[in-house]
Parts: sequence; C-alpha cells; structure tokens
Amino acid sequence: MKALFIGGTGTISASISKLCVAQGWDLYLLNRGIHSNLVPQEIKQITADINDLQVVKEKLGDMHFDVVADFIAYTPQEVRRDVELFQGRTEQYFFISSASAYQKPLSSPYITESTPLYNPFWQYSRNKIACEEVLMAEYRSNGFPVTIIRPSHTYDQRNIPTAVHGRKGSYAVVERIRQGRKVIVPGDGLSLWTLTHSRDFAVAFCGLMGNLHAIGETYQIIGDESLTWNQIFEAIGRAVGKEPQMVHIASETLAALCPAFSGALLGDKSNSVIFDNTKIKRAVPQFQTTIRFDQGVREAVSYMDAHPECQIPDPEFDRWCDALIERYEADQAAWPRFTMD
Repeated sequence: MKALFIGGTGTISASISKLCVAQGWDLYLLNRGIHSNLVPQEIKQITADINDLQVVKEKLGDMHFDVVADFIAYTPQEVRRDVELFQGRTEQYFFISSASAYQKPLSSPYITESTPLYNPFWQYSRNKIACEEVLMAEYRSNGFPVTIIRPSHTYDQRNIPTAVHGRKGSYAVVERIRQGRKVIVPGDGLSLWTLTHSRDFAVAFCGLMGNLHAIGETYQIIGDESLTWNQIFEAIGRAVGKEPQMVHIASETLAALCPAFSGALLGDKSNSVIFDNTKIKRAVPQFQTTIRFDQGVREAVSYMDAHPECQIPDPEFDRWCDALIERYEADQAAWPRFTMD
C-alpha cells in the first residue's frame, strides 16, 4: 500500500508517519525538506512546495497512491488545488479539519460529528469549515474520495499545551512555572479541555487509511481525557518540579488586550466540551487514550530539556505577562468591596 503525505513532519503527522512505516506502508512525504531530520529512513522524500503546481506535477509523474493526506491545507483554494492534483490519482484523500469548527457559542457541550459547524470568533475555523464544504461537494458531484478528520488539541514531545503563549510558543510559559513566576490562566481555570497525544492520534488515523467505509465520512479523533486548565497547569508544574503560580484573568479581557488571542480563546479553549468518540472507535476499535497528559507532559519536558532547539525564550511575551499581572493584581486590591452582612 502506497501513501503520500503533504507535510508529514508536524505535531500530528510525524507520529502518523512513523506508525505508517512500522505498519508496512510505502510512504512518501511531499514537503520542502526543512525538517528532514524527523523523517525515518524508510520514508521517501519528494522535495517541493505544494503550491508550485507545475513542479509538483513533474515530480509526481504518473504515480498513483492508495492514500493522500494533506496536513497543511487551511483554505478552500488549497483544497481545490489538491482536488485538481489528486482526482484520479488516489483512492482516498484525507483532509485535516479542526474541532474548533464546531458551533460557538455551544448549544450543548456534548460534541459529535453531526454537531453544527459555526465559529464567528476565528477565521481559521471558518476556513476549515469552507474547506470541508468544498471537499464534500466534490465527493457528492464527482466522487472525490475524501475522508475528513477533526482533531482537537493534539500535542507531542516537542510542544506543551498552554492556554496562552506568545509568538515563540509555549516554552516561555513552561519556564515561568519552573522559575516560580506567575502565569496567566484564562477565566477561572475550570473549563474542560481535551488533550490528545499524537501517538494515540496516529493509531486512529492509520486505522482509517485504506478503509473504504471511511470515504465520504467525517471523524473526530480526540482523546478520552478531559482536564480543567487548572489541572493542566498543575500537571506541567509537577513535570518541572514547581507548583504553578496561576493568575486567573477573563478570556474576554485577554482577547481585548491581545486580539490575536480572540479566536483560540473565545472560539475554542474557553468552551467546555465533551467529545463523543463512538464513531471513531467503531471504525478503529484499537483507538484509545494510552498516554495520560501527566505522562505525556513529563516526556515533553524531558525532551525540551535535552534539545536546545526547543528552548526558545520569548522576552516580549514575558514583559507583557509581568506588566499585565502586576496591574491586574494592583487593580484588584483597589476594587470596592461589598458585603451581605
């Protein structure tokens, strides 16, 4: 069985690539070759920019694949490009959508694949919804063999989930905890969040590859473990050996102070949801949560500590956190008190 992954070295796709090789797939990666050190030797590399259609067509020649999966498609234009490239060239095409596409605000916290798609807070999510619509229209009209996957927050050893972070990623937040500095947690920290380790995700994804019953279907691949943000930060603290000093600030306030946070907070992380995994477990019975977050985050901290390239400071974000926390706590002390005595 032959597969082509567009991307293939990211948080989700790197684990899938490794498992595919272990399962005996003849795997090709089409990307710019920037992270070739993450690619197992058994994988065949096609070095190209997917947006350079002419070059990609020349490099693919008359190759045909049992599976094509695009891990880096975000807009309707990009999936239309893929339809042009792979119609008649693959038996199954995977599009990676997002659980953030589900209805916001929620009418019910219980999420299935049939939950309406609507997110006015985040353009990223609206683009994913539009991509799904393009691909399902192609399936209905022209038989394009799409399978849509909706992940939520998937992580691996190279990144640690935090509620808010700066441009340079979550390492700065982890270091603040390690150093005993205060960290910002949205809301009261009690909203539920579901985290999925990429190795667990890979089991479900690979179980759908080559599965004819998955054509024209949508699956949410999301773990079974839901934690509050307070519990997530506490688990990070245990992994670095320091109790986190959490400062709770309303998500609306954080979004107003940094509009870039608006989509991810108001359109995703601030909403408590419970995912129903019945459909994916029926299709792939072996899929389950085998890596709890407290286990996965310890692995990630050890990996980051051993790999200097992951240790990216973010002084701009640190200054903003310090200034905001100082002002917020000073203002709190000055707020008028009310008693019911």
